[in-house]
Amino acid sequence: MKYHKNILQIDCEKETDRICNFIREQTLSMRRKGTVIGISGGIDSAVCAALCTKALGKENVFALILPEKESNPVSKEYALKQAQKSGIIAEIIDVTPVLIAFGTYEKRDNVIRNIFPEYNSSYKMKITLPPDLLSKDALNFFTLTIQDEEDNTKSARLKKEQLSLIIAATSTKQRTRMMFLYYYAEKMNYFVCGTTNRSEFVQGFFVKHGDGAVDIEPIVHLYKTQVFQLADHLGVIQEIRERAPSPDTYSFEVSDEEFYFRMPYEKLDLLLYAWNNEVSISEVCKEMALTEEQVTRAFRDFAAKHKATQHLRTLPSSLL
Repeated sequence: MKYHKNILQIDCEKETDRICNFIREQTLSMRRKGTVIGISGGIDSAVCAALCTKALGKENVFALILPEKESNPVSKEYALKQAQKSGIIAEIIDVTPVLIAFGTYEKRDNVIRNIFPEYNSSYKMKITLPPDLLSKDALNFFTLTIQDEEDNTKSARLKKEQLSLIIAATSTKQRTRMMFLYYYAEKMNYFVCGTTNRSEFVQGFFVKHGDGAVDIEPIVHLYKTQVFQLADHLGVIQEIRERAPSPDTYSFEVSDEEFYFRMPYEKLDLLLYAWNNEVSISEVCKEMALTEEQVTRAFRDFAAKHKATQHLRTLPSSLL
C-alpha cells in the first residue's frame, strides 16, 4: 500500500467488530466470566472499557479507578463519568496508603532533595525529555523540573543513577495498581484487560509488571491516533477525547509528548508507521513535507527506544 497522510484512517465499525470478537474469543478460551479494567480518565482505558462493554455486556465488566495523591483530580472525575455513561460498575480505591507504606514518595523525594535541597511536599515535580525532536537534535536525557507554591520553577539535568532511582520509585505506582486489578480479577474469575496502544508498545512506554502485566491487549495493534478515531465512534465522553494524553504519574502535569515522545501524536504515528513498515525516507519526506534530516532523526530515536526496551516486550529468558 502506498504511504500517504491518511494511511492510518480506519473503518471504525469494522475494527470495533473485529476487536469485540477478539475479546469474546479470549474470554471463552480463558474460561472467564468477564473482565476487570483500570480506567484512568485517559483515552486508551476509556476506549478499552467501551470495547469490553460492547463485547461482553455491561454486567460483565468491572472497572477500578485507582488514584493516588499526585494524580490529577480530573482523572478520577472523567473516569467515573465514563464508567457511568457505559453503565459499568466502578469502584474507586485510593492507592496512596500502599505507596506510602512501600516508600514510593520518600524514595523518590530523597533523590530530588539531593539535587534541590529546598524541595518538600508542597512542591510539584516532573521529568521530561528535550522537546521538539523534529526541529533540533538532542540526546534522550531527562530533566527534572520542580515548582514551588508561587509557581517558581527550577530544572536540572538528571544523571543516569538519579533517573534510575526516580523511575524505579515511580514505577511502583503502576505495579501497585496492577496488584489491585489482579486481586479483583481472580476473586471474580475475570481477566485483566490491558490498555497499551501500538505507539506506546513499540517504543516501550509502559511498565513491566505494571500496566504491561495483563491478560489481553485489545488495542495494542492500533496507533494512538487510531485510538482517538475509535473513541469518537464509541462515544467516549468529550472531556476525555479533548484531554491531552498524559502519564498522570507526577504532581507537576506533563504530557506524553513532553515526557517521552518528543513530538505530537499526529506526526509521531505517521513516522512510526513508516519506520515499522520500512517506508523509504524519501517517500516520507515527500508525503509529510519534512527534510531528510528530520525523518532520519525520528527513525534513529524510534530505533534507539525500541532496542532499549526490547526486554519489556519479551518473555523472561530461560533454558526451556
